[in-house]
Amino acid sequence: MAGWTTRPLMNAHGLRSLSLDSAGFSAMVTYGRYPWTVDDYVGLAAAYPFRWWASLDYCVEQEVASDRNEVLDRMSRTIRANIECRLRAEDAGIDATFMPVIQGRHPGDYERCAVALAHMIERAGLVGVGSMCRRPVHGADGLIAVVDRLDQVLPRQTRLHLFGVKGAAIPYLTAFAHRIASIDSQAYGVSARIAARRCGQAKTDRLVADHMTQWLHRQHARLDRPSRQLPVQPEVPPPPEPADPWERVIAQARREIRDLIETGDLDHDEMTALWTEQWAADIYGAASAD
Repeated sequence: MAGWTTRPLMNAHGLRSLSLDSAGFSAMVTYGRYPWTVDDYVGLAAAYPFRWWASLDYCVEQEVASDRNEVLDRMSRTIRANIECRLRAEDAGIDATFMPVIQGRHPGDYERCAVALAHMIERAGLVGVGSMCRRPVHGADGLIAVVDRLDQVLPRQTRLHLFGVKGAAIPYLTAFAHRIASIDSQAYGVSARIAARRCGQAKTDRLVADHMTQWLHRQHARLDRPSRQLPVQPEVPPPPEPADPWERVIAQARREIRDLIETGDLDHDEMTALWTEQWAADIYGAASAD
């Protein structure tokens, strides 16, 4: 298939299952964007009978989204990316294995994504929860607060895949065993890299496999520990509407642009800031003239 090296998929022969993640965080940190299109990605998803393949999504970790407006913008792009991936999946005949992905910084953000994608999530039965890997376990925006909110609002049959969850969170997550289908982590890969550097050896597949096995045993041991609970703290309320008229107009323009992104009428990252600034200036100028 043009654009992808699919030969390594032959190594999956004999595995019980294999899943596909869009590598959103790595792509954003490395390139600042996805270096492949939706069509490219869905083409890769169709190249192998994956157990599930995750939607493209736009992560909101602090390294990628440093302010609230960027978080909200990326949530809108995530909603649109889910819709585009689902449409292409239907065309390719792989919609049965498609997993929607929701994003956010606060628990309410994830709920908003879930509401926007409600029909899709209900059909899929499994939904991915992004931006978990650098999130603390506790706190109003912590991992447990997010999972608890989703447990309250999602359909009873919907289960979760949590991306990048630290092993230390597992004893707190066992209370949600009815809701969580799976988690993943790259912790074993990081430990393999550190070990290889310390010993002055290559980071071979065998070394990584050894670290993965050790990591898996540790997670199984954590699953056997008594369940732990954290008090769920009230969510931080959203900031009030700006008092300055100019800032209010800009905020309204941003909301309208996000609506356009979600409906597919605007999809160019570099145009968003320009349109926000120009649109707000036009509206404010017209209001001033009146």
